[in-house]
Amino acid sequence: MSKKDLIGKVIHYYDKIGVAVVRLEKILKVEDKVKFTKGDMSFEQTIESMQLEHKPVTSGKKNEEVAIKVDQAIKSGTILQSI
Repeated sequence: MSKKDLIGKVIHYYDKIGVAVVRLEKILKVEDKVKFTKGDMSFEQTIESMQLEHKPVTSGKKNEEVAIKVDQAIKSGTILQSI
């Protein structure tokens, strides 16, 4: 993975609702295709919804912490990258 592919890192995961909080390193938009990776675990998905401070948004920018609905359970420290 190169630095240019890095979008952000998961800082918290809410397992009951399947939502990851991601601290962004660059812009992320709804409908972007991304890959989550940590160790041997990795999966790809399209961002379908995102929230900033409990309000729906269509994009997030560098240094923001956005909540993203994810398809699989993940752990803090998981890397989010563009594909």
